Amino acid sequence: MRTLRQARVSDHATIVGCVQRWWADSRTPQQARELSLLLPRLFLQFFSATSLVLEDGTDIRAFLVGFHSADNDTEAYIHFVGVDPELRGHGIARDLYTAFFQRAAEAGRTDVRAITSPANTGSIAFHRAMGFTPETGDREVDGLPVHTDYDGPGQDRVCFHRKISR
Repeated sequence: MRTLRQARVSDHATIVGCVQRWWADSRTPQQARELSLLLPRLFLQFFSATSLVLEDGTDIRAFLVGFHSADNDTEAYIHFVGVDPELRGHGIARDLYTAFFQRAAEAGRTDVRAITSPANTGSIAFHRAMGFTPETGDREVDGLPVHTDYDGPGQDRVCFHRKISR
């Protein structure tokens, strides 16, 4: 039986391990390790109440790390989502996003934001399917608005926005 629950700080090492394992099919071990650096412990120390974990009684099978903006009381942000490759394509990520939207709306948030790499066509398609709209960038790549150097030199991103209702 799968259970969706609030994340805990104690989930950090397991989630980092999941990222390194789950992305090993599309990245080198070094690249998967680097990807896991996007999830320092501080995200669960300060945003566990707004982050979610799906577990099956023995292990974490999916997670969403997100938070409500401290500077804007209408916005929330989805930072990182992972789903065990064995469960991909079964609506798990959609369920995580939906639960995040619901909790954010209950907290008075009306806008959710997320980013991804312009090369991550699967993520782009998923966000669009979930009702996100790409925000205007400073250039276009294959018809997609891109923010050049968003996360530093050579780290271009597609920025997404979605309205949610309270």
